[in-house]
Amino acid sequence: MRVAVTGSIATDHLMTFPGKFVDQLMPDKLDKIALSFLVDTLEIRRGGVAANIAFGLGYLGLRPLLVGTVGSDFSDYREWLEQHGVDTSEVRESTHQHTARFVGTTDTDMNQIASFYPGAMTEDRSIDLGELAGRVDLVLIGASDPDAMLAFTKQCVASRIPFAADTSWQLARLDGEQVKTLMTGAEYLFCNEYEATLTVHKTGWTAAELTDQVGVQITTLGGRGARIDRAGHEPIMVPAVPGVEPAEPTGAGDAFRSGFLAAISWGLSLERAAQLGNIVAVHALESTGPQEYQLHPEPLTERFAAAYGDEAAAEIARHYI
Repeated sequence: MRVAVTGSIATDHLMTFPGKFVDQLMPDKLDKIALSFLVDTLEIRRGGVAANIAFGLGYLGLRPLLVGTVGSDFSDYREWLEQHGVDTSEVRESTHQHTARFVGTTDTDMNQIASFYPGAMTEDRSIDLGELAGRVDLVLIGASDPDAMLAFTKQCVASRIPFAADTSWQLARLDGEQVKTLMTGAEYLFCNEYEATLTVHKTGWTAAELTDQVGVQITTLGGRGARIDRAGHEPIMVPAVPGVEPAEPTGAGDAFRSGFLAAISWGLSLERAAQLGNIVAVHALESTGPQEYQLHPEPLTERFAAAYGDEAAAEIARHYI
């Protein structure tokens, strides 16, 4: 299965605060927040949800097609992605804007406060995904310029290209009708537990009605693993990987999507897909930077077996050796 990935392509500026955000928040003053966090470290890494997901898919051997807009400062990043199996032929270069930038600060509880400057990403709205009809089997519509996300969804529907919805970071900028447009008819919907609740709140749908709008809803649950919902089926609960030593959370959700879509591309079950998603997410979580992890077949299979059993690991090993 050939996957095209849309969404942000960015440089990440990752900082760590040696305390807890919650200790600095005064419940009776939340309407007048004025805070500055003195951080201990700054790491500058390659990032952006689309590039992160494509990186993971490329590492797993799928040769994904990355779609988006970057600045003239992207040449080294492009080379990096190509070296890791990503097709960047549909990445366009802006003549006057820089590549997008993510700035995030993480506390000791792995909570994160972040800002995002879109830069060249705002030009994604001029891309026509209809041109990919017949060339790809699935388009993941990730967090990007909101107008581009809406346009991509309509283009996929019009051109009958199956798509996966991944609104994630852009939920705060979208109203209820826009969220409905982005999700209705999606083959897959990716979200975390908070995003699923916010989606229900914004759309006015019940949780069951949300599930009815998509083929498969995948909800990541942090340290509790993941849940898969489909209309007319019992939920599939997939436990988390044990023994995780987190370093920095940026990109863990993107890595989950990489693992999940890779397993689906190999024709494996939804349960196996979520298990591989969890395994790849852990590799990202234990690294500082969303594209700094490595996926070597033997240790990955060993960790998979320890978490989900030898039979499950054998299925993965048949495709990733």
